[in-house]
Amino acid sequence: MLLLTFAMIIVAYLLGSISSAILVCRVLGLPDPRTTGSNNPGATNVLRISNKLTAATVLFLDILKGTLPVWSAYFLKVEPLDLGIIGVAACLGHMYPIFFNFRGGKAVATALGTLLPIGLGLGFLLIITWLTVAKLTKYSSLAAIVTVSLAPLYIFILKPLYVYPALMLSALIILRHKDNIVRLLKGTESKISTKIN
Repeated sequence: MLLLTFAMIIVAYLLGSISSAILVCRVLGLPDPRTTGSNNPGATNVLRISNKLTAATVLFLDILKGTLPVWSAYFLKVEPLDLGIIGVAACLGHMYPIFFNFRGGKAVATALGTLLPIGLGLGFLLIITWLTVAKLTKYSSLAAIVTVSLAPLYIFILKPLYVYPALMLSALIILRHKDNIVRLLKGTESKISTKIN
């Protein structure tokens, strides 16, 4: 089982390293999201430089690369704490992709994908939380921070067995948003495009 877990961690990192935003933008002839807008290769920045359909495609692919390794490991009876490590590996791949000079995104969508195997109810709560905060504040980063902060609480209520893996993911995502937190406090953080209505 230890060998299986290690293999799944490697697979999760490599899958996470496939940057959907960069690849989709290349295919469509759009600017590199690492050098345009917020310089973050994620769905929100793709929305800034393109349209809802393109951003939704990136979002779906980013979620999928978090869901696939964790769901696979779940069906292979990997322990809950190890599932959390596999999820973190997928997010680290997105943040520091080996295929793209270790310049990646914030991994919010990928983190959501790693949590979806816990249950659709949790996914619904997380999506509603993100959409509500984003709608009210127009800050994608704040929506992400609030959502991942509440994720362990939601999981404690729904499936407490997975609280520790959720805490690991939440801490990772919040740390990745440290610069956004500073800008939010200073009032200099960029808002989401008005396309989000």
